Amino acid sequence: MVGLRILRPVNNESSKIGLVLGGGGITGAAYQFAVLMAIRMATGWDPGTADVIVGTSAGAVVAAMARGDALTLHSLVGDADDRTEMTATLQQRIYPRTRVRGVSRWVRWGVLPHLRQPGLGLALGSPAIYHTGGVAKWLDDELGELSHSWPTLPTVIVGYDLEARARVPFGTEAAPDVALRDAVAASAAVPAVYQPMRIDDRWYVDGGVASGTSADLLLANERPLDLIVVVAPMAAPRARPGARFYEDVFDKFGREALAAELAAIRSQWPDTEIVVLRPAAEVLEIMRPNPLSVDNAVPVFRQTLRSLRHELSRPGTWSALVRHLPNVKQ
Repeated sequence: MVGLRILRPVNNESSKIGLVLGGGGITGAAYQFAVLMAIRMATGWDPGTADVIVGTSAGAVVAAMARGDALTLHSLVGDADDRTEMTATLQQRIYPRTRVRGVSRWVRWGVLPHLRQPGLGLALGSPAIYHTGGVAKWLDDELGELSHSWPTLPTVIVGYDLEARARVPFGTEAAPDVALRDAVAASAAVPAVYQPMRIDDRWYVDGGVASGTSADLLLANERPLDLIVVVAPMAAPRARPGARFYEDVFDKFGREALAAELAAIRSQWPDTEIVVLRPAAEVLEIMRPNPLSVDNAVPVFRQTLRSLRHELSRPGTWSALVRHLPNVKQ
């Protein structure tokens, strides 16, 4: 396991906290904004101060915002006054169009390697009509200089190297040094929706190709964590009644990967407490069937805030937060 880059000492007297933010499209990002803002309102703890953050795809965007002290409604929808303007702002940020190109790249890294076992891998490297430059600019606008550097506290942004066919944990010793904006743009490059992101001489796509969460990367930390909070938009625990057939395909992939990752963590760190937050049924009704819908992002944000009072008050969840987050009262 590669080592996370610990760039400054931390207070050894307090609980060490890890935060994992999974993929889930723009509705998943809206869900995670609401979850982290609700935790902050309920406990007074700033998620941006977590000892380690791992972000994948939509979670990579939210991880960067957390580290940049930008977990605000303004960071999500700008100065928009109504839902129509909010949707237009998100559309501009998330879906800038580009010229469709890269057929040979798609054949080389998507089609040929997956002909014998057709599946989602066929989309790797495929041409697309959108690019993630809008995501990079979004970070520029909200984070300023941090967008072109890297957070001081350990932060892992997960991408996927097309040629190596492997996840790449930017922010660790195993990955090239890149600007935060570029790592997030690469991590958010959903195959078949966005063009792959080129960094130096390598092509990258959404880290969710390997796992929607990559929680096991926390094991690279130099010491065990006391509490891990996982926010997993695409790992619903069971099939949603009336869902499209592909919804549970993605959720099953997400929850099985997460279950394996958490099993590995519990095996190596048996004393670590883990809290997993997933969308409630009423949130999923809005998020699905299209996690990429900008029209649904604001309603997801609002419904998540409503549902979190119940979700956070669950005995196992709240007691873990009380034990480890600073200054939380019973």
